[in-house]
Amino acid sequence: MLAIAGSLLAVALVMRANGGEPAPLNYVLEDMNGAKVNLAAFKGKPLIINLWATWCGPCRLEMPQLVALQDEFKDKGLTIVGISVDDNADEIRKFAAEYKVTYPMLIGLGQDALLHALGYEDSVPISVLVRANGTISTRLIGITTTDDWEKRIRQLF
Repeated sequence: MLAIAGSLLAVALVMRANGGEPAPLNYVLEDMNGAKVNLAAFKGKPLIINLWATWCGPCRLEMPQLVALQDEFKDKGLTIVGISVDDNADEIRKFAAEYKVTYPMLIGLGQDALLHALGYEDSVPISVLVRANGTISTRLIGITTTDDWEKRIRQLF
């Protein structure tokens, strides 16, 4: 099992954005507690938007890694935002408590235009790395190593 998990951590399809494509930040979503969150409020600092689902095995493997990365880079201004593609608030709250998620967890259910603009096509996890100027640096489909994450995050600053 650990060998499989280790192999999965090294597998990610990377899609480079063409020349700084603007990130789709003109959306307002609810978080898992019902508060409205405007994605445009995150412009001006590096951002990772992680699309995930509670039923997704690779997402479960990746979540502790993202929590650790948020802790590691938050003092430098990095924000990570999780958007569940098809879970309701109760399911997201249970998941966030189980995985001790410390960053905003938003409800993507019914936000098809945003999910499509971020690159979602029925497969998760997908992480969209956004520079402080609001342009997309990279889209990662699948999971990757912590070293790879750290390298990509440093390129956002």
